[in-house]
Amino acid sequence: MIANRSAPRGLVIPAAKAYVPPDSFNEMKIMAITNPLQFIQQVRSEVSKVVWPTRREVFLTTVMVFIMAALTAIFFSLVDLAIRGGLQGLLGMFG
Repeated sequence: MIANRSAPRGLVIPAAKAYVPPDSFNEMKIMAITNPLQFIQQVRSEVSKVVWPTRREVFLTTVMVFIMAALTAIFFSLVDLAIRGGLQGLLGMFG
């Protein structure tokens, strides 16, 4: 066992071994057993459960992203101007 320097004192982490809870280990063994045909069937069944957005929803969310990006850019530009003006005024008093 090797002590991990970034871990809190007293905590010992085994080298090159990770703890895997028994339930997830059994699930991993089951998943490893499936053949490629079963895997493709499982993927298709999971993809069929996905609720895909409509064209209108995609368009509206895209427009909202562009609007929020523009508002954020305007906000930070104003903050930058305010800080620049404040610093120039402060340095002008002492310069």
